[in-house]
Amino acid sequence: MKKRSVISLIGNTPLVRLNKLSGDGFNLFCKLEYMQPGGSIKDRAALQIIRDAYSSGKLVEGQSVVEMTSGNMGSGLAVVCKYFGNPFTAVMSSGNSKERVKILKALGADVVITGQIDGQEGMVTGKDIEYASERARRIAKDIGGYYVDQFNNMSGIKAHFLTTGPEIWHDLPEIDAFVTSIGTAGTFTGIAQFLKIQNMRIKCIAVEPENAAIIKKGYIDNPMHIIQGTGYGLMPPNWKIGLADDIVTVSDEEVREMTKLLAREEGLYAGYSSGANVAAAFKYAKSNRLIKNIVTILCDTGYKYSDI
Repeated sequence: MKKRSVISLIGNTPLVRLNKLSGDGFNLFCKLEYMQPGGSIKDRAALQIIRDAYSSGKLVEGQSVVEMTSGNMGSGLAVVCKYFGNPFTAVMSSGNSKERVKILKALGADVVITGQIDGQEGMVTGKDIEYASERARRIAKDIGGYYVDQFNNMSGIKAHFLTTGPEIWHDLPEIDAFVTSIGTAGTFTGIAQFLKIQNMRIKCIAVEPENAAIIKKGYIDNPMHIIQGTGYGLMPPNWKIGLADDIVTVSDEEVREMTKLLAREEGLYAGYSSGANVAAAFKYAKSNRLIKNIVTILCDTGYKYSDI
């Protein structure tokens, strides 16, 4: 029997059609990114970042790795760092779900919890993220560790350009539109850039929380929402103007309802960012009747949340 390592389980996730929720002239396909060992799409970025850090000499065996995380990048890095032999410290806002802390600790990560600036439990804001990021930078400096800096690390985009985008194109070359939410913008940018090279007519649609749509509006009405890991009300440093063909916003109510529908109707127990993606894909399909095949991402598992 061929022996496989844990990192060989990263990537090559299935693309499935939502048979009960598709219809009315369009097909909605979801890439099941939560089926990776760290439980989210961030496993891909974590692996690419660590590989590139080793290749560049920024990271060596046994050196500590430090990163601010909402939980998903942290669990991905915990898995990857364990494989490569690097201790990992995750710095996380207290507003993120307790399940994420539990997972990180189970995977062997040291977890440092920071207080919130203007958010609340289950709702992490841009200011909360900035505060946690600064703490992570200080820790990395103090211990001589490698600071991942996912918001500014181009390897996160590279991961999706090299793997996720090609997988989607291979499985569904008839794709008409791609839809996903924005956090660091690595997933959207990498996949959209790849798909546009294959076919410029593919529509690439970004998703933001209704009241924190900084890219769409240029300002935020309210920094708090339930979509952990996305929509921080901060312009992503690597955002590429003109790459998105449209930006769709979703409310907390729409996200909750669609997340429940995914589990109840399709048997897909995913998190709120996944619910946001599917809700936005439906809204886009209904206002663009010529679009037939839409692909979106189920980013992480519902087991990482307290209230799903």
